[in-house]
Amino acid sequence: MRPRLLVLALAATALVAAVSGAAAAAPSEDDSDIGSYGLDDTSRGVAPKGKLVCPDVPLTRYKGDVVRYKTPVQVYTGFVERLRRFETVAAEVATRLYGRPPQRILHMGTYNCRRISRYPDLVSEHGVGNGIDVAGFEFGPLPKGATAPDGLPKKLRRAFTVTVERDWDADPETTSHKARFLRELAETLAARQDIFRVLLGPGYPGHKNHFHFDCAPYRLVVL
Repeated sequence: MRPRLLVLALAATALVAAVSGAAAAAPSEDDSDIGSYGLDDTSRGVAPKGKLVCPDVPLTRYKGDVVRYKTPVQVYTGFVERLRRFETVAAEVATRLYGRPPQRILHMGTYNCRRISRYPDLVSEHGVGNGIDVAGFEFGPLPKGATAPDGLPKKLRRAFTVTVERDWDADPETTSHKARFLRELAETLAARQDIFRVLLGPGYPGHKNHFHFDCAPYRLVVL
């Protein structure tokens, strides 16, 4: 049986907030507070056509502290701490399942000045360096002398790669340790509102091959 999709609805007030630049949180299943963030008052509203000028925000080049990225990312300075927390969760989940953290995080991009394709009157969170598209994770071999977790297949004691496109749909309970890692990672991140506010995966249109994570001024989870 395919694991259930994690879904939270995006409220209309969130889009209004994004257009106007006002900080507001969309209600989620537990109606909890998503806190404050440095870009909450930055307007994402733009003309739906014509030349696009993205908001001027401080950007930095970041390689990853807990787990390195395959290539360095360019992101809003305030997003770096959220990425560190993400890396920590990925390392913890991987160590529990595989006996070691990932060596590299595979991503498909961060800063990119563009509109949201489905909402052309809004700048994408990529346009303010506030989002990342994660395609997968690279693992090295289990370190010598390390104890393999119970039930870890021999092939996963060697180097391997986990990707959203190839491994998300496998049944994590019966056929794929890789799917289990992706599912547990996604569920752990979704439960942590101090990391990302928006988490989109294969259950959301256009995201078959990656997770999109960002800190927009609203809460949305569709994995």
